Amino acid sequence: MRFVSKWLFRLVVLVAIVALAIVIGAAVNARSRIPDLKPWHQLVPSGEVHASDVGPTFTLDDYLAREQRVFDEVRTRIENQLTPEERLYANRYDRQGLASPSRLGRDWNRTFEMAAAAPVCAALLVHGLTDSPYSMRAIAERLHADGCHVLAPRMPGHGAVPGGLTDASWQDWDAVVHLGIRHLRARVGPEVPLTIVGYSNGGALAVKYALDAIEDPVLPRADRLVLISPMIGVSPLAGMARLVGALGVVPYFEKTKWLDVLPEYNPFKFNSFPTHAAVQTAVFTRTLQRQIDRLAADGRIARMPPALTFQSLVDATVDAYAVVTRFYARLPRNGSELVVFDINRLARLDAFMRPSDRELLNRLMQRSERNFRLTVMTNLDHASLTVVARSGDPGSPDVTETETDLAWPSDTFSLSHIALPFPPNDPVYGRSPDESLGPIVRLGLLSPRGERAVLVAPMDVLMRVSSNPFFSYLEEKTRTWVERR
Repeated sequence: MRFVSKWLFRLVVLVAIVALAIVIGAAVNARSRIPDLKPWHQLVPSGEVHASDVGPTFTLDDYLAREQRVFDEVRTRIENQLTPEERLYANRYDRQGLASPSRLGRDWNRTFEMAAAAPVCAALLVHGLTDSPYSMRAIAERLHADGCHVLAPRMPGHGAVPGGLTDASWQDWDAVVHLGIRHLRARVGPEVPLTIVGYSNGGALAVKYALDAIEDPVLPRADRLVLISPMIGVSPLAGMARLVGALGVVPYFEKTKWLDVLPEYNPFKFNSFPTHAAVQTAVFTRTLQRQIDRLAADGRIARMPPALTFQSLVDATVDAYAVVTRFYARLPRNGSELVVFDINRLARLDAFMRPSDRELLNRLMQRSERNFRLTVMTNLDHASLTVVARSGDPGSPDVTETETDLAWPSDTFSLSHIALPFPPNDPVYGRSPDESLGPIVRLGLLSPRGERAVLVAPMDVLMRVSSNPFFSYLEEKTRTWVERR
């Protein structure tokens, strides 16, 4: 026993030394790889709301007042103090530049509410991580036009400066979702159907609220969920970021607080990504999975509201397969549906894709005893860009095929995580942008070709698909789902 204990002790010491070497090595690498931090990386707005602030008497007006303080602080400490070299048309903090949301008639980085005099439905729209309420704009305007009362709250730490995400936690975001539901239900009354529409991290927050309402009957219930690329699972490496980021308290290793530091040319989304935010995604998804497992084990998951989910087959941000295995596999047969956007089978790029991505669709289709409807948006055949919807009902091996008027753009091999909530005519992210916002940077038109290692932003970031050619399908199904009684 003494011999075994001795070698176990040596093994533990060895593992600790290796782990320490990896962490220090990553910290040293961050010092050389990460560019110098800008004021918008270092500012943590003092007015930001935390979960501890959102008590039962805390109202949406209280939240909006605190939000105003955040944006006032950004204007005073960042926008009003830019150095000459920071005054670039592609810097979102230069109010004279094309990337500045401050120059628009309405800053869609902030919470917005669209009231209806006699609402036929209500929807809380929850944006994703590093995102802003702008990502919910197109869906909100369509639902509101149909008589729906919509609210899209800005999650704490978002919309203003990326430095805010070095402090915000998933509990802060969860508290604002609870506040939003409470506000909506008070505005529309108990009889109007209420849906939570969540994108990415917002999708996970939507699921979390629905689970919370099962465990706490005092909470107002959501009647349905719409999830767009929901963050049910993320890479295990996200949790490891905590070890490296812990060295950020040492000034010499300050850059370890960041996984990416990029120019902030995007008016409604942060390009820079703090280590703390990655840690929050890991902690949150684990917490969410434990809650799903707990309610599935005692049968209470049967009270889960129906969910309509849109997911790209390939997704570099969230784990697409986890949506099925960790969430949909646990749902009762309650009318839920999963819509999967396949890759473009005519793109002739199969040889350059990971085998696991090419085969993922087969794994989804072969799952037996599905309790949900599965719809796959895919090529009519391997010689056509035309897209059809192939659907299978729960418990049935039959597949029905529905024609659409949709087609893949010939130069696009897949959707991306960031593309799904944006229509092709989105003023910022669309391939055919309209002029509804006025003069603004047109990021959806970017398709840079040239020498490598020249641009300050990575080429894969600039060329990532930023709008959804099948948005009309997503919009119409969402509208029908939300307005159903």
